[in-house]
Amino acid sequence: MAQTDRQLTRRLERVIMDLLERRAETASICPSDAAREAYEGDGEGWRDLMEPARRAAWRLVAAGEVEVTQSGRPVTEAEAHGPVRIRRANR
Repeated sequence: MAQTDRQLTRRLERVIMDLLERRAETASICPSDAAREAYEGDGEGWRDLMEPARRAAWRLVAAGEVEVTQSGRPVTEAEAHGPVRIRRANR
């Protein structure tokens, strides 16, 4: 049974939060870390999960769970261009 977009996004959200939980409080991850972790095949197929991983990160930003950063500072989705990192939100 194929995953729906919603199921994939939820799965990637869980993967992002799990990866962050396993790292130091101040650590960040790359969306590719989540894509690789969520990918269930061999080879380079994880690359197809990069955009869904970024979308999942932005959903978590909206929920106040994480921040997306560039050069160590939080950015909005409109500001983000190029590589980004994901870290726990400052609470």
